[in-house]
Amino acid sequence: MLPEGYKMESEERLRYAKRALDGVALGDCFGQSFFMADEIARQRIKKREISNNPWYFTDDTVMAIGIYRILEKYGEIDQDALARAFAENYALDCHRGYGGTAHSILRSIGEGQDWRDVASGAFDGMGSMGNGAAMRVAPVGAYFADDLDKVLYHARASAEVTHAHMEGIVGAMAAAVASALLLNKKQGSYLGEGAVFLRDVADKLPDSDTKYKILSAASVPKESSIDFVVSVLGNGIRLTAQDTVPLCLWCAAYYYTSLEEALWMAVSALGDRDTICAIVGGMVSLYADELPQQWVSYMERPETSVFMSDRR
Repeated sequence: MLPEGYKMESEERLRYAKRALDGVALGDCFGQSFFMADEIARQRIKKREISNNPWYFTDDTVMAIGIYRILEKYGEIDQDALARAFAENYALDCHRGYGGTAHSILRSIGEGQDWRDVASGAFDGMGSMGNGAAMRVAPVGAYFADDLDKVLYHARASAEVTHAHMEGIVGAMAAAVASALLLNKKQGSYLGEGAVFLRDVADKLPDSDTKYKILSAASVPKESSIDFVVSVLGNGIRLTAQDTVPLCLWCAAYYYTSLEEALWMAVSALGDRDTICAIVGGMVSLYADELPQQWVSYMERPETSVFMSDRR
């Protein structure tokens, strides 16, 4: 059990944030490797058959790298700096699976437009409720895990750079809080699991569809078939936070003791499988003792990518 009032040192924060980043990358790479016809994917998942070809990460990891580098440099989410980092990494390689709205937002920021105007103008002024803010946020939860108020504040700040709709913001807040709680659980300062874990995350969130679907997730038993889970919680096929994050938290709530099992459950939902697995990987990696080394041997590593090059 951690001492009451314990605060992490900056090196410890960064170490956990990097673990979360690696978890995002592994989940992203793993999920991306199952983008194929659903029937073929189901057969491979049933056989636990992984590809032995190189696994490449997508925009999910690229944007998580941006968050990690900002935490490394500033010790907090500086929104202007984060917007620049997102745009610069996009310019380095825009062929990483970015969605149509993300292309528009990041190009506009790269051209010098204010991220506040760009994000708030998306979707005819409604802002994005997409799952993109949640997919990249685990390093925030890890970095501020000893202070959930800071987790919520900085998760929101990280989301607002591209997502102005409350659902997109709450999705990031939920994934960040879940990441923090799993790290705290590993360290012995938090005991919740299953339905209790899901309710504890929801209790920290503003009223929203995402919050209420997470509460619904608390009523879905672990023994449920994945088809039933998807019918209740979604699988990201709509690319919205409320159609993605509740499923990810359900996987983490019941399969947090094994990163491999959590990712197999996540990918079996199909749908937006790279993002679902990136979110689950980022969260559950903070409880895992280590990442599965066979899987790691196949994946593209963030630290060797151009996006983390110190020569930029």
